[in-house]
Amino acid sequence: MTAVLGNYFQGLLSNIDGGLAFFVTDRNGVPIVKITNSKCPESATRASFLSTFAAATDQASKLGLSKNKRMICMYSSYQVVMFNYLPIVVTVIADSSANTGMILEMETEFSDVIEKMKSTILVKN
Repeated sequence: MTAVLGNYFQGLLSNIDGGLAFFVTDRNGVPIVKITNSKCPESATRASFLSTFAAATDQASKLGLSKNKRMICMYSSYQVVMFNYLPIVVTVIADSSANTGMILEMETEFSDVIEKMKSTILVKN
């Protein structure tokens, strides 16, 4: 099952010019699926980095703005796009020249798969 998911997400990542990594993690940044290429910065693969979205989302929801759905972070050389399916977080890392709109649009391709993964995780807990 994990190999099938890995191949599926590898295919999605390969569709992004400048795509460097695709992660499906729990809220603590523990990888469920981890796809990276050699150009991905090692620091971006750490659980401490990958878990920041869940913490930021929790804080933002306290402002009364409702639940955060996505977050885009732009750095000088990279961009990070995170999608909220708590308790699952999807993180896409790409170089700064990648088309952010294409990354956001890619959510329509993986949302059903993530929802199924989410329901499986919730049933087990």
